[in-house]
Amino acid sequence: MNTTTATTAPEPTFGGNAGMSSDYLEIRGLTVEFDGFKAVSGVDMTLLQGDLRFLIGPNGAGKTTLIDAITGLVPATGSVNKSGVELIGKKVHKIARLGVGRTFQTASVFEQLTVLQNLDIAAGAGRSATTLLRRRTTVLPAIDEALEITGLAALIDAPAGILAHGQKQWLEIGMLLVQNASVLLLDEPVAGMSTDEREETGNLLRRIGGERTVVVVEHDMDFMRAFATSVTVMAGGKVLSEGTVAEVQADPKVQEVYLGTAAGGEELEKVAVRDEVANVDPEQESTDA
Repeated sequence: MNTTTATTAPEPTFGGNAGMSSDYLEIRGLTVEFDGFKAVSGVDMTLLQGDLRFLIGPNGAGKTTLIDAITGLVPATGSVNKSGVELIGKKVHKIARLGVGRTFQTASVFEQLTVLQNLDIAAGAGRSATTLLRRRTTVLPAIDEALEITGLAALIDAPAGILAHGQKQWLEIGMLLVQNASVLLLDEPVAGMSTDEREETGNLLRRIGGERTVVVVEHDMDFMRAFATSVTVMAGGKVLSEGTVAEVQADPKVQEVYLGTAAGGEELEKVAVRDEVANVDPEQESTDA
């Protein structure tokens, strides 16, 4: 497993670390409708730099559709304001150039090209076709930094196709970093990963989350509990609850929604039991015994 060197980047924290004075995403009344069905309905959400936000909810809650709307992949009404710039109505490529990047559940990398070539193409997204085809004689500082942050420096010349599943996801995140994306929307980044890969991915999110606005759509409750600084729960296309992991976990509305689904109910119950065990006073435990 590749590791990275320590950096001085700030850690993500609940509520963010820069307020509205830096990059932010303010969503108001966001609605996505398909043939009369509202997949996302009147969503309000404020996403701040330095707050590692996890977006959870049952299947069909509208999580991925919300990300699709923010990035322009589906038409929507309402408002998505990125640091004072309205995104609704803009084309996908224009939204990307404004610093909004996303990943998909299956990593989108060029498997026949090396790690370096993938990053170089991503870094040259704004270059002309002629300069894009011209071989670089040096590695850009932004690419060096992305290699360090993602832990892929030792694989710089490896074809992306031979990378492990987790490493491909890290490469895709690195491709967003070299494009200078300040808002990252990640759709189930740890799906199908091993335990070690999930842990390393969580650490990667911490490394990038302190200086960016990062939103993670996730179903893995253990992963969410370990790395989220704030959580938004969606159900039926609407925001059901929002707060810290502990606040959301204790919300009766969230418990009701998750207990209505077998898998979700089991996960929520496991998390609650672990918390109870972790909070037992050792002296009280010995007294009870």
